[in-house]
Amino acid sequence: MEFPVHIPFVDQLGFELLKFENGEAEIGLTLRDELCNSWSVAHGGVTMTLLDVAMAHAARSSSIKPGGQPGGTGVVTIEMKTSFMRPGLGRIVARGRLLHATASLAFCEGTVVDANGELLASASGTFKYLQGLPAGGRKILRSNASD
Repeated sequence: MEFPVHIPFVDQLGFELLKFENGEAEIGLTLRDELCNSWSVAHGGVTMTLLDVAMAHAARSSSIKPGGQPGGTGVVTIEMKTSFMRPGLGRIVARGRLLHATASLAFCEGTVVDANGELLASASGTFKYLQGLPAGGRKILRSNASD
């Protein structure tokens, strides 16, 4: 299954969209050395990104039009709280679920489990719905250290 929008960072990490419907999303990741910390387990930032993307997709999945196309609504993370229980090894999967949505906000929860179904991390997050940006999006302004 392909992600409904192109997110270069998600591509770099190697996330795989497994489910995207009715307020739920599931994203898998097979860990590689470059995604691990000094203890050779999933880096916390990778786990948090997996949770963030799963919850955002759960929020976004409720605005799917007939035929499977996104309804033109994107989401941005407003806040997120994560708790880590166990280290991540091998194949990990995040599940995001939309708990409640208003016209402008989505409240979600997420979990990450290992191949045995053991809970590795959980999170809650608040997301803001935004209309999609036109092609080309926003320009990124970079400051030059010599200025």
